[in-house]
Amino acid sequence: MLWPAAAKKAIKVGPDREVVSVYPYRSGCPASLWRSLITKAERELTFAGYTNYFLWLEQARFGTALRRKAAQGCRVRFLLGDPDSDLTRSREQDEDVALTLSTRIRVTLAELEKIGSQPGIDARYSDGHAHLSVFRFDDDMIVTPLLTHRVGHDAPTLHLRRHQDDGMFDRFAVHVEELWNRGTPVWEREGDG
Repeated sequence: MLWPAAAKKAIKVGPDREVVSVYPYRSGCPASLWRSLITKAERELTFAGYTNYFLWLEQARFGTALRRKAAQGCRVRFLLGDPDSDLTRSREQDEDVALTLSTRIRVTLAELEKIGSQPGIDARYSDGHAHLSVFRFDDDMIVTPLLTHRVGHDAPTLHLRRHQDDGMFDRFAVHVEELWNRGTPVWEREGDG
C-alpha cells in the first residue's frame, strides 16, 4: 500500500502532472527559465500580461529575440491592458506605486512599436485579464494570478506544461484565445478592415 502512494507523489499521474513548478512570487521565477522557454518556442509566443513591462527589463535583447522568432514562423502575440481605460486607473489606485500601470503599458507599447512591422508580431488591448497573466511558449505556460493591492512580481506563479486535453493548460489557453478574439488591435495594419 505504501509503494503506490509514494510512487504517485514522485510520479505525477493526475491533473497536477501539468504543474512543473510553483513560485510564491513571479520575481522568484528564474529569468533563465523565461529565456529558455522563449528560445525553445517554435510555434507560439503569447504574452497576456496586463503590462508585460518586466519582460523588456529582464530579458536582454527581448525585441531582437521576438523579431527573430517571428521571422522563423513563430506567432508572437501581446495582450495588454488599455493604458487609458477606467480599469487601468482603478488598478493603479489599488497598486498605489510610483511606476503606474499606464506608464508600464506605454513602455511596452513603445517597445512593440519598434518591432511591430515584423510580420507575425501582433498586439491587442483587453481588460479581461486584469487579474491574471498568462504567458504561453508552445506547450509550456507561466500563469500568474494577481493578488489585490499587489503588483505582478509579488504574485504567485505556476509553470505548466501541457499533458492532457482539457487540463489546466488547455483551460488557460482557451481563456486567452477568447480574450484575444474579443480584443481591440493596438495598431492598424495595411489591409486591416
